[in-house]
Amino acid sequence: MKQLKIWIECARLRTLPVSVSGVVLSIIITWWLGQAKWVPAVLCVVFAVLAQVVSNFANEYFDYRHGFDKVGRVGPRRGVTEGDITPSTLRNVTIATLVVDVLVGLCLIHYGGWWMLPLGIVITLAAIAYSAGPYPLSTHGLGEVAVFIFFGLVPVVFTHYVQTLRFHPLLLLAGMAVGFMAVNVLLVNNYRDVDDDRQAGKRTSVVIFGRKPAAAAYLINGYVAMSLLTPIWLLGIVGHDGLRLTLVAPAVYLVLHTIAWYRLTRSDGAALNPLLGATARNMLIFTLLLAVALVITRL
Repeated sequence: MKQLKIWIECARLRTLPVSVSGVVLSIIITWWLGQAKWVPAVLCVVFAVLAQVVSNFANEYFDYRHGFDKVGRVGPRRGVTEGDITPSTLRNVTIATLVVDVLVGLCLIHYGGWWMLPLGIVITLAAIAYSAGPYPLSTHGLGEVAVFIFFGLVPVVFTHYVQTLRFHPLLLLAGMAVGFMAVNVLLVNNYRDVDDDRQAGKRTSVVIFGRKPAAAAYLINGYVAMSLLTPIWLLGIVGHDGLRLTLVAPAVYLVLHTIAWYRLTRSDGAALNPLLGATARNMLIFTLLLAVALVITRL
């Protein structure tokens, strides 16, 4: 049981809403447009979750290799650094998870065409390049850019594409919105670790620009994300009395988001750990509320 808990912590399950939210939102919008295909949709969910787990495993492994982690860090417990998992074991599990994810991705070629293969290769390389390779993105202030693209634009836009073989401008806006929300999860992580990262020579965006700009960006990202989905708010008129039920989702999200920002600006160290999960959870709550609203519009 203890070993299972260690691996769950290593997989960073509290951050998995980041990968799930974008795919689920894309699926529900595609269904709302009357074009959903459930087999490729489910495959996209599995692929996205495994890709994030691979990225989390690789991040822990390579941060250990680069000496960025230390015993007793303020963030979630790092199994390799603390001696709970051997480096070779984590490396092998990362490779095995990556292989499974690649196999799932290959199944999507049947639905999206052979050109999905190079896209899958890029996604796979990005999951590793975030913390490895000659120019690790996470150590050069580019982590947020990678998250915006590969946890926002890519899963939302291409989950729709493999179901419809078309691109839709609404999904591009949704992908950007999800990207901004996903970036906030990384911002909390880097905000918490800024002192440790600075000492270790890891140049995250928070190390480069400081905590105050990071907190401001966190707040702005949430409001920009909701603004990008204005077409949905305008189209989602439901109910016999004409209430805009879809407005419930952004209203609830923005309240939770503003509370989270307030906590961010008044917390430090280990006190920020719950906020990391809360930021991801707020993203999932928004997605589920919007999904319910869009389902009701079709009833």
